[in-house]
Amino acid sequence: MEDLDPPREEPGAAQRILHTLQCHGLHWDEPVLWQSRRRAAYARARQRLAARGCLFRCDCTRAALGAHGACRGRCQPRQASLRQPSAVRIRVPPDCHIAFEDLKQGLQCVALGRETPDFVVLRKDALDAYQLAVAVDDAAQAISHVVRGADLLDSTARQIFVQQQLDFPTPRYCHLPVITDARGHKLSKQRHAPALDDAKAVANLRCALHLLGQRAPPAQLSGVEPVLAFAAEHWQLARVPHAGSVAAAAAHT
Repeated sequence: MEDLDPPREEPGAAQRILHTLQCHGLHWDEPVLWQSRRRAAYARARQRLAARGCLFRCDCTRAALGAHGACRGRCQPRQASLRQPSAVRIRVPPDCHIAFEDLKQGLQCVALGRETPDFVVLRKDALDAYQLAVAVDDAAQAISHVVRGADLLDSTARQIFVQQQLDFPTPRYCHLPVITDARGHKLSKQRHAPALDDAKAVANLRCALHLLGQRAPPAQLSGVEPVLAFAAEHWQLARVPHAGSVAAAAAHT
């Protein structure tokens, strides 16, 4: 459960997410791992990175940062005198390139040293950064495959870089299209999209399968478990759209 940012969290949201998953027949095999309870693990990872000379502190303001939020070491000569608040960044060599084969989006080649250099692993407000946390947690849970929305595709190279610096294995990645509204905006709480109606779980699953290009379960299947069993048996990744998004208007309701 990615609950790293208390100031932005809506009270009760995490529990509602877990409840919705259960209503839709989506259960987990192990106890839920809460990132808010994992600060010690993230601190140990930063200690390993620091011991390898991978980290430096940065007090640059947004206005002082360069292209793509790069600090490019302007703070490094001032480490001894640098004041709080300061972030902690990981050094990315300018010539660093990350390549990986996404199971849906194909070969991805990222010039990380140019596009997202020296990214943050600990924020100025002392909150752990997402890129470090997910890399540590995936390794801790021995995750073999990460299946998520295509809106997170551009985060993957940073996570792979962290994995490499910590000698963690890299999972296989599969980025699926996200659902958008008529204007192309991803359906999200930030844009006040309505929450899923848990009472319509079967209809929601059918809608999701349609958007993912999958075979429609027979009409006589009326429960979430039979619908999910049919979907798993007939799942074809090749039928999922390669696009980064699909419009909600294309769904059957």
